[in-house]
Amino acid sequence: MPTLPVRPAEFHVFDTSLRDGGQQEGLNLSVTDKLKIAGYLDELGVTFIEGGWPGANPADTEFFQLAKKLDLRHSKLVAFGATRKAGAKAESDALTRALVDADTDYICIVAKSHDEHVFRALRTTLEENLEMITDTVQFLRSQGKHVFVDCEHFFDGYRANPEYALKVVQTAHDAGAEVVVLCDTNGGMLPSWMGEVVDAAAATGANLGIHCHNDTACAVANTMAAVEAGVMHVQGTFNGYGERTGNADLSALIPNLQIKYGWDILPKEQLAELTRVAHAIALVAHQPLLGRQPYVGHSSFAHKAGLHASAIKVDEMLYQHIDPAIVGNDMRMLISDMAGRANIQIKGEQLGFDLGDREQAARITGVVKAREAEGYSYESADASFEMLLRNELGVLELPFEVHSWRVFTEERDGINTSEATVKLTARGERRMVVGEGNGPVNALDGALRNALIPAFPEVAEFDLTDYRVRILDEGHGTDASVRTLIDTAYNGYSWTTVGVGTNVIEASWEALMDALAYGIMSYVHHDTP
Repeated sequence: MPTLPVRPAEFHVFDTSLRDGGQQEGLNLSVTDKLKIAGYLDELGVTFIEGGWPGANPADTEFFQLAKKLDLRHSKLVAFGATRKAGAKAESDALTRALVDADTDYICIVAKSHDEHVFRALRTTLEENLEMITDTVQFLRSQGKHVFVDCEHFFDGYRANPEYALKVVQTAHDAGAEVVVLCDTNGGMLPSWMGEVVDAAAATGANLGIHCHNDTACAVANTMAAVEAGVMHVQGTFNGYGERTGNADLSALIPNLQIKYGWDILPKEQLAELTRVAHAIALVAHQPLLGRQPYVGHSSFAHKAGLHASAIKVDEMLYQHIDPAIVGNDMRMLISDMAGRANIQIKGEQLGFDLGDREQAARITGVVKAREAEGYSYESADASFEMLLRNELGVLELPFEVHSWRVFTEERDGINTSEATVKLTARGERRMVVGEGNGPVNALDGALRNALIPAFPEVAEFDLTDYRVRILDEGHGTDASVRTLIDTAYNGYSWTTVGVGTNVIEASWEALMDALAYGIMSYVHHDTP
């Protein structure tokens, strides 16, 4: 067993989702969004929340004004800025003053630590850059502020001119910075390179932090390597948001530190909220969370192979590195053509069915494999799998019976319209309904819903949230088989159904019918037709 690093007496988790995370392409956070996310981060219990750059960005200035009303119980807000301008004085620098006016106890300023950036970006001398750091830190300290200094491009600067990069760290420390953060701004580091550079910076006596970008796909690994080298402050973003390829992902970094190292980062009850918070932040940010995201992704603890399932029936931990409940996630058993009997048994148990009969489980497994070979995808459509399972067990009681359906599409005066007719029986009443739509699937959806609403008014509130079509046999062109997947939501619940047919209308009808039937069966009180 390897020797685990010892937790420093003081250790910080510093979230920069609202500042650095907001620099991601396609991510645009309003002030309201940022206030919501700050609330989630505080609820989880990160040490610091970097809110943005007051004075440089009007929205960030507004954020800090409104954030004063936040009842933060665990986290401290941090205002971000930069060293004063060359040739100026910090006390009279407008942006430095704006940092004070943000009224946070903690301020983080960025300073150049790469000599070429001093020459080309700041257009000043190496000595003046050091004076800018000293003056800014000392002024902010004189205003009663706790100051962190981000050494921008530190690792590239260290490779180019190690003496000067280290002098920047020393200067920030001597001026009164409580933490000096080594920034892999271009994200080009590798874990094996971290130790030597961090050790060199530690010789200054400064408390060190680490800020990594993910351009080598090593942001979390680099951060962990820096922690093992002795840093006491880690910066990152939730879900890895950030410029270019993003920042170190705190939703992976926090459980790595707590579960793998055994460090006291968050109380257990807060760590169990990790998945919920990660998804809540993704929802606010309008950035779908990747299913494969470690710890918090929908697929993080999903099992597909039959071999895995057989082992999991014996002990769930045989194919899981942690208990998913620790981070608030769940184990999922996927049903596909790769599934074995154990997959079906475990999935059935999760749905509340006893599949202890090996012959019965084997028979159902055979049905699933045959259907998957036809094009069905049950790992993507849990609702359709449950209906198949109920049918094979002889306990499927559909809430309605469809007698016939048809759909017509025509072009009239340059406008395409579709008309569908559905005949069915629901709660003893036979109905025929005609529906119109801007396409055949839309018309069928309208007709089916309208036929069911008199018997099940709740169907009017069923929301079709996604509709996906895939051609299964592309070699046959328009004669190819088609798979459709439909996502439906109602009253906080969501489910997915699948249909397969020789054409998109046939496949869509099957998925639509299953979607409404499953929703009624599961979430609406009903009796048989």
